[in-house]
Amino acid sequence: MDTDRRAQEGRGASGTPVTVELLLASPRSRYVGRPADGPAPAPTTGPESHDSVTVRAHLGIVGDRYFNAPAHRGASVTLFAAEQLEHVARELDLPEGTVLDAALTRRNVVVRGVDVDALVGHEFDLDTGDGPVSFRANRAANPCAWMDVVFGTGAFRALRGGGGVRCDPLADGVRRVGPGLRRAS
Repeated sequence: MDTDRRAQEGRGASGTPVTVELLLASPRSRYVGRPADGPAPAPTTGPESHDSVTVRAHLGIVGDRYFNAPAHRGASVTLFAAEQLEHVARELDLPEGTVLDAALTRRNVVVRGVDVDALVGHEFDLDTGDGPVSFRANRAANPCAWMDVVFGTGAFRALRGGGGVRCDPLADGVRRVGPGLRRAS
């Protein structure tokens, strides 16, 4: 059974339809040092964006720079609302229809259809067709000055209060790009 169909069949239970637009797992940080020096080059070991990722409970996304990193326990997976990039484009007065690259936020999971920033302090499930994976949104993922470098001056300010959330995965599973369902736990 294909992923789209599995996600559609899961919608019989109560929940909010969402679309996972991006899954990012990067083996190293690209925003290090001074923003004026620009981001580090993309890794040459493989792509950072994926069609699917494996999530491990309390460890994060396999292959990501924060996987099993002690400093990021309880916050190893970041979730971001795609709608925030549309807000940034408006704030920067970019031409209508401008699409900003969600990968530049460096968030692991970019979704459309849910108020991500309202999830802080809550547990939720995200099911993209392979069964639900539970997460606890522990705190806000505050934007950094790098946003002004990669999107344009004013992006950092525009993302304040809307930079996403840092989550602890509570179960193992697979997340895929495409349609899904978010349920409150």
